[in-house]
Amino acid sequence: MGATEGRLSSEDRREQILAAATAVFGERGYAGGTTDAIAREAGISQAYVVRMFGSKEQLFLEVARRAVGRLEAEFRAVISQFSGEETMLERQSALGRAYGELVADRGILLSLLHLFGLGHDPVFGPEARDSFLGVYRLVREEAGFSPEDATDFFARGMLNTILLAMRMPDRKEDPMAFELLSTSMGPQCEAILALYEDAPARA
Repeated sequence: MGATEGRLSSEDRREQILAAATAVFGERGYAGGTTDAIAREAGISQAYVVRMFGSKEQLFLEVARRAVGRLEAEFRAVISQFSGEETMLERQSALGRAYGELVADRGILLSLLHLFGLGHDPVFGPEARDSFLGVYRLVREEAGFSPEDATDFFARGMLNTILLAMRMPDRKEDPMAFELLSTSMGPQCEAILALYEDAPARA
């Protein structure tokens, strides 16, 4: 048994494993991520990981649900501060900033991308579609976006996701790269880039 297994509550251990799995699946994808690598990342035994989650498939589902749940919670926290006087651009910018802060955690960013890339999978595909539609429903019904506003918001958000995933901020000194980043990210660009630079790098 690893040294940390005996000291944490069951809920804390669960979160510890999910955080480790988010990092490993983010780096390696579902196929490349193993329960052994996740156990090493968490500093516990592989047997404990399997005992808590049952299978790698179930663990990846929990990682995806954790990421989407955190995104929804962040969006709702922002929406709760809306007064009703904001312009649509201000609402989009506030939610975009919240998203940028969340995906400064590269494991969350890449785990979401891996989930969406598994749309063909009989287990992960329905989860990806339900997750995306859940967030879409949130911005439509709770943030008050029109279908057109929501589509524009998600289109820009997916572009930002791809730019961050390919580490385009590494090239921000290139005027064309910075133009693309700043045009896509809008008023929150500098703040998101600062978060990106502050995020701990992983090998």
